[in-house]
Amino acid sequence: RSAMDHQPKFFENLSGTGKAIGVLTSGGDAQGMNAAVRAVVRMGIYVKAKVYFVYEGYQGMVDGGDNIVEVSWESVSSILQVGGTVIGSARCKSFRTREGRLQAACNLVRRGITNLCVIGGDGSLTGANLFREEWSGLLEELAQEGKIDAEAVKKYAYLNIVGMVGSIDNDFCGTDMTIGTDSALHRIIEVVDAIMTTAQSHQRTFVLEVMGRHCGYLALVSALACGADWVFIPEYPPEEGWEDTMCVKLSQNRARKKRLNIIIVAEGAIDCHNKPITSEKVKDLVVQRLGFDTRVTILGHVQRGGTPSAFDRILASRMGVEAVLALLEGTPATPACVVSLSGNQAVRLPLMECVQMTQEVQKAMDEGRFLEAVRLRGRSFENNLNTYKLLSHKKPDSELPKTNFNVAVLNVGAPAAGMNAAVRAAVRVGITEGHKMFAVIDGFEGFARGKIKEISWGDVGGWTGQGGSILGTKRTLPAKYLEKIAEQMRTNNINALMVIGGFEAYLGLLELSTAREKHDEFCVPMVMVPATVSNNVPGSDFSIGADTALNTITDTCDRIKQSASGTKRRVFIIETMGGYCGYLANMGALAAGADAAYIFEEQFDIRELQANVEHLTEKMKTSIQRGLVLRNENCNENYTTDFIYQLYSEEGKGVFDCRKNVLGHMQQGGAPSPFDRNFGTKISAKAMQWISKKLKETYRKGKVFANTDDSVCLLGMRRRNLVFQPVAELKTETDFVHRIPKEQWWLKLRPLMKILAKYKTSYDVSDSGQLEHVAMLPKEA
Repeated sequence: RSAMDHQPKFFENLSGTGKAIGVLTSGGDAQGMNAAVRAVVRMGIYVKAKVYFVYEGYQGMVDGGDNIVEVSWESVSSILQVGGTVIGSARCKSFRTREGRLQAACNLVRRGITNLCVIGGDGSLTGANLFREEWSGLLEELAQEGKIDAEAVKKYAYLNIVGMVGSIDNDFCGTDMTIGTDSALHRIIEVVDAIMTTAQSHQRTFVLEVMGRHCGYLALVSALACGADWVFIPEYPPEEGWEDTMCVKLSQNRARKKRLNIIIVAEGAIDCHNKPITSEKVKDLVVQRLGFDTRVTILGHVQRGGTPSAFDRILASRMGVEAVLALLEGTPATPACVVSLSGNQAVRLPLMECVQMTQEVQKAMDEGRFLEAVRLRGRSFENNLNTYKLLSHKKPDSELPKTNFNVAVLNVGAPAAGMNAAVRAAVRVGITEGHKMFAVIDGFEGFARGKIKEISWGDVGGWTGQGGSILGTKRTLPAKYLEKIAEQMRTNNINALMVIGGFEAYLGLLELSTAREKHDEFCVPMVMVPATVSNNVPGSDFSIGADTALNTITDTCDRIKQSASGTKRRVFIIETMGGYCGYLANMGALAAGADAAYIFEEQFDIRELQANVEHLTEKMKTSIQRGLVLRNENCNENYTTDFIYQLYSEEGKGVFDCRKNVLGHMQQGGAPSPFDRNFGTKISAKAMQWISKKLKETYRKGKVFANTDDSVCLLGMRRRNLVFQPVAELKTETDFVHRIPKEQWWLKLRPLMKILAKYKTSYDVSDSGQLEHVAMLPKEA
């Protein structure tokens, strides 16, 4: 790596001239496939390659004719927000035969296509790999039959294949998230939230069946995201006698005044003898044993439908661009690869390694090696399962350890969706670890006023789906209340603090750690979990609430674009939140397919504004007669939203008219997205476990005393890992004047938006291109 770091690799130096790329979607459809198709087409055309649609998956490749069509930039306009796949997908029997593949090869060679981008599940990708291995043999056979000439055999000697996994089940090993998974979770969570209100009214039990024939990911994550009472998944069948255990659990919950029960069943759920567990079976069991009013809801194909979430659009756009880069760099020696995301980083993995590992999981399940199956599914699946087990079942008090430690949880800063999920996880993990948990109302200000009370397991039931901050939150910093807060810590004997919040929470922890010199009360472990829509906290790539805000922005932009499609020749200027941090404006622009995004981090001047106006004027001459421009609220003090609106209106006279829209506080509200619920839950559970560890380490002679830097930490997501970082060390990474980190990972994605909007730009691709291997986790001892 180090040698490579000296010479950055720029994509401008990669040319696609003379290359032809075919793009197809195959297997079951998934939301976000269109975003991937759009990115491949535009990136391909951008590097001067020819790009072809292959309609109806492999069937279209075999049938040829007008199923394989060269496309233009405008061909993929307005498909970003459409679910499913606009180029169609079909199950294809003939491609499974050699004759079928021979015909397909013939159709491709006649058009000079030797690069294929396949978007589909593991079956589709395996088929593509076989096709690649047979390629030279197929060409020779075609030459013998006289269908192509000897020249073509030489010229098109090898086939390059890059796959992207589009599957709502997230059942593909080697990728953290497949395209469509996040959107399917959105559909499930929308339904669960709706069902919860009716179940509450009637004290009902609902059994929900979600998709996933061989993979329990959707069931598991939606159970985690809605705090379901019980979940059935194929990888982790319940133990013998589960019927009794489940019924006891359900009746205990009712006894605790819980008015509803939610049970989630994956369609492929089995018991430990590999016998299916169906939603009907579960319902009958609850009705017979407990007499509860029980209903079954089978979600079915609803989960595949609807518009793709912001996450899926960004994921698919990043993958599509990465796929074209991989094709451009392909040689006869490179194996077929899949582009995927690991943590927050785009990676390339050998396709067959992923497929083999995916098949290993199925084999392990068939042979009853269930622990192995969970392990093979990968880190994030295992984490989800462990977190679910930790949070869903309260052990009887007699079985809980007693630590005699008191831990306080508080929210600081502006409200962010997902804060409540984080509080719930902290409280429940804390109780499981044997601590007494205290909730502080209204941030540091409430703390100073003594608004603090013990909080129990049941108090946080049903919190995951609630937006805003139930505990209440304030932006006030602790510095002016130090005496009073110290007094409250003493009175309530608080041994550790967990702060969930934004930039103020970070500043607050810095202030408290400085105050340790004067007040021993603050010599306790303190941890912060980042929660703010702005995503401007140093030390973390993501913060709780940003994904929900991004979805709000994306949905609104979709509606606005739709309104413009009726009036024609209209440009919208939309102002987003984020303080000085351009994350929402930049990522919102990528997810909504905007033409430009003005952000503070990338200075712009009047020349740039003029260039954008000219760019839009050119665009109005094509068939896409509308424009979308996002502006971060603080990107420039003089070029205000009004100024930009007036400039565009004047310059665009006679060509287009303008409208402006300030999104405002709707970005902080709303029910948290599945990502925010789960991120909040997992990161907060991990933070609580850290507190327990630190309490043990710093407990001396009957009291907790912690005054080193590493006892005040921020837990953040960094590239591929969750990391605890002392807040003192993050100081050097922070721009305190503008309340943003000095370096922000997402600025690297800025050229993507420009490329997809047809701007000439430079794009550093040094990070991509290393083919990695699928990490086989070491066997658990």
